[in-house]
Amino acid sequence: MNRRNATGGTAATNAAVFGEVLRHFREAAGLTQEELARKIPCDRSQVARVERGTRVPHETSAEKCDELLSTGGVLKRLWGRIDWYPEVAHPDWFKRRADMDAEAVALRAYQTQVMPGLLQTEDYANALFSRVTTGDKVTDRVRARLSRQQRFLDSDGPLYVVVLDESCLRNVVGGPEVMHGQCAHLLAMGKRPNIRVQIAPSDRAELVRPDTSMSLITLPDGREWVYSESLDRGHFNDDPAVYARHSQTYDVLRADALSAPDSAALIEKAMEGYGHRGQARVQLGDVDQEQLQRPQRRRLHRGGPRFPRRRPRS
Repeated sequence: MNRRNATGGTAATNAAVFGEVLRHFREAAGLTQEELARKIPCDRSQVARVERGTRVPHETSAEKCDELLSTGGVLKRLWGRIDWYPEVAHPDWFKRRADMDAEAVALRAYQTQVMPGLLQTEDYANALFSRVTTGDKVTDRVRARLSRQQRFLDSDGPLYVVVLDESCLRNVVGGPEVMHGQCAHLLAMGKRPNIRVQIAPSDRAELVRPDTSMSLITLPDGREWVYSESLDRGHFNDDPAVYARHSQTYDVLRADALSAPDSAALIEKAMEGYGHRGQARVQLGDVDQEQLQRPQRRRLHRGGPRFPRRRPRS
C-alpha cells in the first residue's frame, strides 16, 4: 500500500489532519480523550498526541477508533493514504540495511538482549535511544526506526519470522509500563498473517544460539544476505556458504524454540509481570508517603496539647 499523499502534503500536515478528524469524531461521540483511551485501551496522552499530530497511530488503533466512534471506516482509510515517514534519515552505517528492509520479500531473524527494531513500540524505541542521545536526535532516530516497520504491517507485507532470546523480555527498557506495552505489541504483531514471533527460553541450555543478533534477508532478485551488527557498524555477507551455515543454525534454533502459541503464552506472562510491577510501584509509593507522614504526625502530636488518655477499667 502506498501511503504517500497524492497532493504532496507534508507528513506534519497530514498527521495534523488525521488528528483533527479523530478529534472531530471523538467530540461528536461525546467522549473525552481519557474516555476514548480507556476504550481503546491506551494512555490518554497517546490520544492527545495523535490529535496534536505529534504521534503516529498504529493501523490497528485507527481501526479500533473507527469501530468505537462509528466513523464508517474513515480513519483507517485516511491512515492508509498518509505517508507518515517522508525523508527519514538513517545513520550512514545503517542505511544499506534500511534499504534492504524496504524491498525484502522475506526476513528471518534472531534477536538477543533488546527487541528488534521492526517490532519496537514508539515508547520502547524512545527509551532505548534516550540512553545514547538527547533532544531532536532522539525524535529523528525513533522516526527513522518506525519508518522501517510500515511495509511489514501491510496486509500483504513480506514474511517476517523472528526468534527472540528470552533476554529481550527480561531486560527492562523504559520501565515496567513501557515493557508492558511492548509485550502487548509483540502479541498483536504475532497475530498478523505474515509475522511469527517465537521465544528461545533462557533455561534451555541445549539450544544452540547464534553468537549475536542476526538477520537472514531474501531480496526480490533471489539474492540472500546475512546481516549482523557490532558497535556502530553493520556487517553484510552474501557468500552462499556463509548464508547456508547461518541459515541451518537458525532453522535448528527455531525448531527447538517454543512454538508460536507457547511463545505467546510466555510473552503474556511477562506482560502480566510488568503490570504487577507497575502496580507494586504505585503501592510502594503509597507506603513511602505513609512513612513520611508518620513522623509529621508524631511531631504534630508532640507540639500540640497533651490530653490524658482514658485507661480501661479492670
